[in-house]
Amino acid sequence: MAFTSLTFIAFVTLVVLLTNALPSPAGRSGVLFAANLAFIASYLDNVVQVLPLAAFLVLCWLIVEGVRRSRSAAGLGVGLAVVIVGFIVLKKFSFLGSLFGGVLILPFPYLVIGLSYVLFRVLHLMIDARQGELAQPVSPLHFFNYTCNFLSFVAGPIQRYPDYASQQASALALDPDRVFGAFARVIKGFVKVAAISAIFNYLYATLSGRLLGDEAAALSFAASAVLFVAAAVCYTVYLYANFAGYMDIVIGVGTLMGQQLPENFNKPFLARSFLDFWSRWHMTLSDWFKTYLFNPLLKAMAARVTVPRLDPYLGVIAFFVTFLVMGVWHGTTAVFVVYGLLMGAGASINKLWQVTMTRRLGKKGYRALSEKTVAIYLSRGLTFAYFALALSCLWLDLPQLLALTRRLGVFGIVGCYLALAAATAVTFFVWDLVVKLATLRRAPTAATAATAGGVVVVVRRNLALALQILLAITVASFFHKAPEFVYRAF
Repeated sequence: MAFTSLTFIAFVTLVVLLTNALPSPAGRSGVLFAANLAFIASYLDNVVQVLPLAAFLVLCWLIVEGVRRSRSAAGLGVGLAVVIVGFIVLKKFSFLGSLFGGVLILPFPYLVIGLSYVLFRVLHLMIDARQGELAQPVSPLHFFNYTCNFLSFVAGPIQRYPDYASQQASALALDPDRVFGAFARVIKGFVKVAAISAIFNYLYATLSGRLLGDEAAALSFAASAVLFVAAAVCYTVYLYANFAGYMDIVIGVGTLMGQQLPENFNKPFLARSFLDFWSRWHMTLSDWFKTYLFNPLLKAMAARVTVPRLDPYLGVIAFFVTFLVMGVWHGTTAVFVVYGLLMGAGASINKLWQVTMTRRLGKKGYRALSEKTVAIYLSRGLTFAYFALALSCLWLDLPQLLALTRRLGVFGIVGCYLALAAATAVTFFVWDLVVKLATLRRAPTAATAATAGGVVVVVRRNLALALQILLAITVASFFHKAPEFVYRAF
């Protein structure tokens, strides 16, 4: 079910109406259960295709309940191993084809969408159960609704179970302003997905087609470099608009259903470092890995390494491992190992830079350097350029990536990175300056603000929404349909 289709709009409209017509906890849970089943069914051609997911959910619920009752470290370890192996088998990781003669690969097509985010929620429940944070058993109904919530089934956000449970017991109160804000956010999301991501997806597809097409071998070095950088930038903007727009839609719909889903983006292109970037991009995923991988790993290393001066460098190692795993999680083929290595390298180098500069300049000196205008925009440019070029692993397979690396060479790729970083830094500076000047010119005087009536404000905001709807419809009609939600593939 495409999130920009009329079918999805009709579906969520019905779900929102039923949820508000049945405001009791049991009523909301029942509506959500039916909606989740209908949403999953929209991806199926026959019932058999859902059986692996159903079996995986039953197995996970039994393990969560078993860990909750025993609170055994050994039970948690066995449960983690079983769940992760089951996930790897169902996701069909590429190495399974040569392992045991491929017998671990199920010989029929089945639903794999949503498995990654089901895994995150299940692991969260298991670990919290071991730590005694699940005082009461999780009923099968709540387990299914939590792990398969149609709003966050495909790609998050990853909500913590206590937040889900509290909102099921007491729904978010709605008032006219909150309802309008929710509708406005949904419309903004449709603009991002149906207009902005559609435009940049078209540009990316055109540029990458030339870069990877039959005539690619005849391209000059300069043409290959320009096409590579331009395609990487367009793909990054496309990915952001597509993913962030999807989040706007589901968070807005969730609000109308009385749910408060966690935010997943916080202006990531304002980030001044790679670590800052990942505290703004896909935030619930970053928080999950920080809670369940980075912190335990750092704690375990700190317990074994008792030399105080080495403590900062333990963070470098922990960041590398965490971001390596997070990168590899995005896909099942070898190119995602490269992506994981790039993510790990970016995070660990960033942390090593912070440690080194803090030791040389002191905290105040490093902070003062970081606040200089040139440093701010150069850091933002370097961060964006690294992320954009690393994302090429998401649109190139391994043979294409190796061929492009041979064509450009190491120095050519480094040159592409530095050129993109410089261009991005200048672009960000000019953009921020234009926005600041426009804001100053638009700022109302005290007299204007005093005379502005509520009717004028309402008309303006409704007109703004109408223009956004018109923009989304116009662009969608030009491209015939909005792009598919890109993160459903991960």
